Amino acid sequence: MSETLFNFINASYIVAGVLFILALAGLSKFETSKRGNAFGMVGMLIAIIATIVWLVRMPDYHPSSMLLLFIPMIIGGAIGVMKAVKVEMTGMPELIAQLHSFVGLAAVLIGFGAFLEDGDAATTFQLSEIWIGVFIGALTFTGSLVAWGKLSGKMASKPLAIPGRNWINLGLVVGIIVCGIWFSNVTGGIAWLPLILLTLMSLVLGWHLVAAIGGADMPVVISMLNSYSGWAAAFSGFSLQIPVLIVTGALVGFSGAILSYVMCKAMNRSFTSVILGGFGDAIAKQDDGPAGEITEIKADELASQLADASKVIIAPGYGMAVAQAQYPVADLAAKLTAQGVDVQFAIHPVAGRLPGHMNVLLAEAHVPYDIVMEMDEINEDFSDADIVLVIGANDTVNPAATEPGTPISGMPVLHVWEGKEVVVFKRSMKPGYAGVENPLFFMDQTRMLFGDAKASVEAINAALPVEAH
Repeated sequence: MSETLFNFINASYIVAGVLFILALAGLSKFETSKRGNAFGMVGMLIAIIATIVWLVRMPDYHPSSMLLLFIPMIIGGAIGVMKAVKVEMTGMPELIAQLHSFVGLAAVLIGFGAFLEDGDAATTFQLSEIWIGVFIGALTFTGSLVAWGKLSGKMASKPLAIPGRNWINLGLVVGIIVCGIWFSNVTGGIAWLPLILLTLMSLVLGWHLVAAIGGADMPVVISMLNSYSGWAAAFSGFSLQIPVLIVTGALVGFSGAILSYVMCKAMNRSFTSVILGGFGDAIAKQDDGPAGEITEIKADELASQLADASKVIIAPGYGMAVAQAQYPVADLAAKLTAQGVDVQFAIHPVAGRLPGHMNVLLAEAHVPYDIVMEMDEINEDFSDADIVLVIGANDTVNPAATEPGTPISGMPVLHVWEGKEVVVFKRSMKPGYAGVENPLFFMDQTRMLFGDAKASVEAINAALPVEAH
């Protein structure tokens, strides 16, 4: 390979790395997210082209290599497009978990392939790169599949509480390290034994770590798995000797870890517990049936009360996203604002199962940014609200989080119950994703409006008086 071509490839990788950094910066705000996505796509295109040029100029290049490269790319790209076109915003967490599992599986296969090709000539350091990449990849693969199963409802959301589970995790980690050291210090066919053993143990560890975490904490788990997938990609870059893959994986790994740390602080969770699968230690209290009597309200009655209110706070949740009610909710906010009502939105950090989910939905519905408030900004204002509308939220507004002994104990929540009147939009009395009964439903100032959230809000809009005050 000529020096000019070598410099061109390295320069392309540097440009791609800079674009990936700009992509992460753009994704930090909704207003710049499209630009951030564009930077990321251009950076990846440059990296792919540079890698193809590098492969073509390799001494042992054969034209059939391009066929083996492009066929999987075309198949994978087609699957990706189909997934992206079909997925709803409510299904985004499950899709992310699926994509993480693909990255993990790819890291395992790359590690196996690198050992097949260079195993006999590999140094101890190179073999260590391989087994660490396989370990992280396998853990990410099964952990992501379990997260997908919990988020999609194919697995129970409650934590798997196996007796002595921490000792099981510790034993698996010790076994993986022992097999990794064994693998790095032997040659020949026998080396496959420790590699396969540590792969199997890593698969089990990934499954058990995430299975032991309750559904209410899945947003943090998804973020941490994102970090794991980045480190798996980085070690794959070492195995393949592709610098841009190392850089990209490190960026994803660090950004995912930082996001997980921020989310843990927002949810009052231990960052160490995320890594070690320590969530879900609290056992839900046994329910003795309904905690009291509920009071229902009709859409036309609520519309009349809203028209007479001075301040209304709307707390949206996953149910609003499922019902696709963000547009009529935006219309309701606009109508009330036009009639002189002070309207604000209260956003929990993980409302909708992923950070920023509610912000994106409300921005799509053209809700002004200045009335969309984060939990820390608005929690003290609920006591001033005449009416609080809880639309499809449950765990994020559950006062049980302020009491010990439940899976959500200690998690900061929106203090909606401090409002003068609270109206909860729900399809049924079914508990939230964490499986914890919500005392809010039975409080004296709470009214329940049952039915599809979108239809309910549209009925309120139709019944709202043209003029008020």
